[in-house]
Amino acid sequence: MSDNGPLLSVRVQRKQQEALDICSLELVPVNDQQLPAFTAGSHLDLHLPGGVVRQYSLCNTPDQATHYQVAVLRDAQSRGGSKAVHDLLHEGDVLNISHPKNHFALAPSASRHLLLAGGIGVTPMMAMAETLAAQGAVFEMHYCTRSAERTAFAPRLAAAPYSAHVHLHHDDGDASQKIDIEALLRNQASHADTHLYVCGPQGFMDAVLNTARAQAWPEARLHYEFFSTAPTARDTDGPFEIEIASSGQVITVPADSTALQALLKAGVDVLMSCEQGVCGTCLTRVKSGEPDHRDQYLTPDEHAANDQFTPCCSRSKSERLVLDL
Repeated sequence: MSDNGPLLSVRVQRKQQEALDICSLELVPVNDQQLPAFTAGSHLDLHLPGGVVRQYSLCNTPDQATHYQVAVLRDAQSRGGSKAVHDLLHEGDVLNISHPKNHFALAPSASRHLLLAGGIGVTPMMAMAETLAAQGAVFEMHYCTRSAERTAFAPRLAAAPYSAHVHLHHDDGDASQKIDIEALLRNQASHADTHLYVCGPQGFMDAVLNTARAQAWPEARLHYEFFSTAPTARDTDGPFEIEIASSGQVITVPADSTALQALLKAGVDVLMSCEQGVCGTCLTRVKSGEPDHRDQYLTPDEHAANDQFTPCCSRSKSERLVLDL
């Protein structure tokens, strides 16, 4: 079920290789009408061949209303999304997409911005850099990849008017150009209103966010978006119950099922999208009980409050959760 209204029909006008194992799609409306506006950090749900729905960040300039652009990494551990984009989608194909949604917006009150991208996490940062440059804002962008051949959009970044603000770091390059996350964040922390934005593989994001928190960066200045997360099922998982507050219905969640799967099987309508705990679409209020949080969407403070729950991946520490459904 989609959470933002009717789907849009678009055509793949251009499919292009941007780097090793990364391709981009340029999507235009099938009826040549103007596409809905979006802001830097927005993403789309793409309804791909085979019934797969995946989220991809928009990486073109937000003031371009004629098309949307996304870029996709071929993932060896793909659950179907990247394989569908790389192997099944072709120029001229028509597919459905959601309206743009933004859970990763630029902080309007910030005086300085630090953008850290790892690999395919550069996609939302492209739109952010374009927006910040157009505003004349103070910002730095650091883009970390395994190698030059895996660095998507390098020519575009080199030719951009803001290229002096962009720093490339390659794992296989000279040691002098490799990123020192601890030193970078310590230097930036001296500016009281610097906001940090990070996107990329989970290991990269964990390293950045853990370092920032260890250096006492306020949570309100940390902004992040996960594309996917590690599997959340554990051998020690057991069953628990969910009570629907509005009806009193009690649903058992088996050890080998997610709460979302159990709710849908019982006929409870829940908004959903990524099914990995990264997008927040299925987020539900908790009226009582203690969740076992396994998402990457809520902040540590929100986890500690225990008043929200992501049924797509999280479980329960208490025997029963009462959800505001």
